[in-house]
Amino acid sequence: MQKISNPVELAAIAKQVRREVIEMITAAKSGHPGGSLSVTEIVVTLFFDVMKIDPANPGWKDRDRFILSKGHCCPALYSVMAKCGYCPEDQLNTLRKLGSIYQGHPDVRFIPALDASTGSLGEGLSLGIGMALAARLDHSPARVYVALGDGEIQEGQIWEAAMCAPKYKLDNLCAIVDYNRIQLDGFVKGIMDLEPLVDKWRSFNWHTVELDGNDIPALQRAFAEAESTKGKPTVLIAHTIKGKGVSFMENNPKFHGTAPTIEEEKLALQELQ
Repeated sequence: MQKISNPVELAAIAKQVRREVIEMITAAKSGHPGGSLSVTEIVVTLFFDVMKIDPANPGWKDRDRFILSKGHCCPALYSVMAKCGYCPEDQLNTLRKLGSIYQGHPDVRFIPALDASTGSLGEGLSLGIGMALAARLDHSPARVYVALGDGEIQEGQIWEAAMCAPKYKLDNLCAIVDYNRIQLDGFVKGIMDLEPLVDKWRSFNWHTVELDGNDIPALQRAFAEAESTKGKPTVLIAHTIKGKGVSFMENNPKFHGTAPTIEEEKLALQELQ
């Protein structure tokens, strides 16, 4: 797959993805717009610029892997994968419908090109460790990227995995925390504060990069730094905006798991022109 490294082009793709996210979730009348919009630049930058992938050969042994551990935000992933050619773009609006390949959480039974079925929160980093270890045993150059929700990392299994990866010096593993500061029931700070988050990951011996996760050039630099870091895994603490790109959704806990109305869809799409 030919890479796109121009941030302007990537930003244009991200805007298209946001439009499709809004359309998909509105058509489904259910879903998770806030986190899908916050993670958009991360997924776009990985698939179009960073990862070594071949949509014509999705089972390629040495491909890079991507795990959307926060699987409820799959509309962004589905849109990106469709644009890359893994799955049909004209069926995106069947999201969450019976018989659709676009289920409410990523499922390899319906989209075999996915690297993992996800959405049972807390498990994605452990899956990524297994894939990174397997790549090492296979002498493969494959890298593994795991996108985590900030609410998700309140779960204990994440921190067990966070202890494990540095022990095995998994420098082919990169975790990305989509730090939008809102989870299911409200603001993370008031539910189970994660701070000091950067210090926590560093204390677990991860190479830790703090950045604006909605800034494509910043993401490109951070992913390059992760790839050049040897002897330990890397985590990106990606500060993002929940509902990014739609003014009435931004930093609004309501839109963690509430679909837009038809009128809200029209307003959102006007803002995303």
